Amino acid sequence: MSATPASPLSRRGLLLRAAAVATAAVALPHSQALASPAYAAEPRDYTFPKAVRDGVARAEARNERLLTGTRSANGWDLENAADQGGSISSRPVPGTPVKDLQVRLGAPETILVHLVRRFHYEIAELQPGEVVGWTAPKGLRGPARCLASGTAVRVRPGHYPPGAKGGYFPLELAVLRDILAELDGVVRWGGDDRAVDEALFYLAVGPDDTRLAAVAERLRVGEATSGQGAGTLVDVHDKRRRSAAEALARRQRNAA
Repeated sequence: MSATPASPLSRRGLLLRAAAVATAAVALPHSQALASPAYAAEPRDYTFPKAVRDGVARAEARNERLLTGTRSANGWDLENAADQGGSISSRPVPGTPVKDLQVRLGAPETILVHLVRRFHYEIAELQPGEVVGWTAPKGLRGPARCLASGTAVRVRPGHYPPGAKGGYFPLELAVLRDILAELDGVVRWGGDDRAVDEALFYLAVGPDDTRLAAVAERLRVGEATSGQGAGTLVDVHDKRRRSAAEALARRQRNAA
């Protein structure tokens, strides 16, 4: 007679098991951890420690409060609030008056902050309130919904209202294209969208795209290296840089 298959673990059970394994691994020496019950089949009467259960309960309550259950077009989770213990927090933009840009922490923060810094240094000096990050999801449509996932910014929205074209002078546009090319196409400009929004810049890739981490790491290294990073004088008319910028512009316009 065949054995009755085990019932699948719930999502909560998986979280508890993972937390218990991590707790056991930290508490035991390496040799003992490998032989501990946490790494063997789970006993039927196993009880997870109260600290683990409480931690999972807090994480679930936070997710239920912050996550909307939907994603922006670029594949990132929308959140109902920023600075509430979730993935989106206020961050300063060094060298600018922007002190509280609400963006998704990690690689998105590194990339979007770099973009805003170059805009400030090379296109127009930004004033407080001229850069908008996270925005509540209600009422957002299309690529603008990326704001609610912390993966987009609006730069000087008062100067570049949605639907209006031609807001940048030729040299400003050349710098903007150079910035996008430097970011290897992981950021898209709303000026290339069918529903034009020249103030909007948003991640064009999802959280699993390997280019995201690679670009962020390159920017971090550049900021720590003398003569590199945002604020360093670059020649946006250099033949190679301009060629790369124009090629990316064609690809992104054609993808609209």
